Amino acid sequence: MAIVEVVKYNGKPNMMAWKYPSEELGTWTQVIVNETQEVVFVKEGKIFDILGPGRHTLSTENIPLLSKIINLPFGGKSPFKAEIWYINKIFALDVKWGTAPAIQLQDPKYKVFVPVSAFGQFGIRVNDSKKFLTKLVGTLPNFEHDVLVKYFRGLLVSNVKNIISGYLVKKNISILEINAYISDIGEELEQKIKPELEKYGIELVNFYVTSIEASEDDNAVIKLKEALSKRAEMDIVGYDYNTARSFDTLESAAKNEGASSNLMNAGIGLGMGIGVGGQFGNQMSSVSSKIDITNSKKFKEKINCSNCGNEVEENQKFCPECGEKIGNFCKKCGTKLAKKGQKFCPECGASQIFSCPKCKKEIDEKSKYCPECGEKL
Repeated sequence: MAIVEVVKYNGKPNMMAWKYPSEELGTWTQVIVNETQEVVFVKEGKIFDILGPGRHTLSTENIPLLSKIINLPFGGKSPFKAEIWYINKIFALDVKWGTAPAIQLQDPKYKVFVPVSAFGQFGIRVNDSKKFLTKLVGTLPNFEHDVLVKYFRGLLVSNVKNIISGYLVKKNISILEINAYISDIGEELEQKIKPELEKYGIELVNFYVTSIEASEDDNAVIKLKEALSKRAEMDIVGYDYNTARSFDTLESAAKNEGASSNLMNAGIGLGMGIGVGGQFGNQMSSVSSKIDITNSKKFKEKINCSNCGNEVEENQKFCPECGEKIGNFCKKCGTKLAKKGQKFCPECGASQIFSCPKCKKEIDEKSKYCPECGEKL
């Protein structure tokens, strides 16, 4: 191949490192280095010189190390082979980064796992060409910003995940509220990533997080947003979740057949049925201070069946469990008596005393024989 007379940069604008395609050089070859660039000479895998901006002739007078590499006396002329690397040291402030695919994080406030994606950009500049070329570029023909992001993606994702998780826990906030702290997260990420890039001769100028998003089509995110929307609605109206559930229970009870005559009792029955017991009672107490149910009856008192112990309403005549007669009723008209042992019915005046038809001795109505005279009853 012909000896290159003039070497100049011909790479893309976003190149951080670009290798000149020919290695056929001579001690008369001129190398043009633009502002914000450095040229690194590599011979047999070793860096032997670095040139700054300007026009340079590759003579032994300008580059004394050449005399050792190509075995020429000082001032001699000769062709030789070497790699020429252009290192762009200009500030690149629009390097994009992102955590695609999304990372799974647990929302500490609502205890659900949601897929989260973070995006942003950062600014960098090569501040040590030798370290950058030997530790990062290696034998690649060129090195672009996208390659840098690819190389450090693991570092980015790991730090993004740890720092976002830390903020969620420290602030006790939902993932849907994390964007309120996006600036602080960007600053903390910059402090974490900056020393890592410096190991490779790269200065991190700035680092920004532009957005942190939960996947809109994820079921957990959809349910979480629905719950937050419901809570916001309740906050506006002025009642809490327990009150809302109590309203739902009362509404369901009102729709049940026969429940309209005893709405509150049906509500408690439903509460017991789903196993909330006393807790539901407390909720109903709260509801009673907020809503006014007119024309409702008092709660019915409950007693235990004298035969099987089953709890029944005191106005029931028979136990639904064993069939035992409940309470005391007039033998003639069936009116319930106020107390046990009452001698006359206040409704019809009939005597409530059970006596032997033969000897007229007052006896227990359940007896089969008169204990006085033995008369069969």
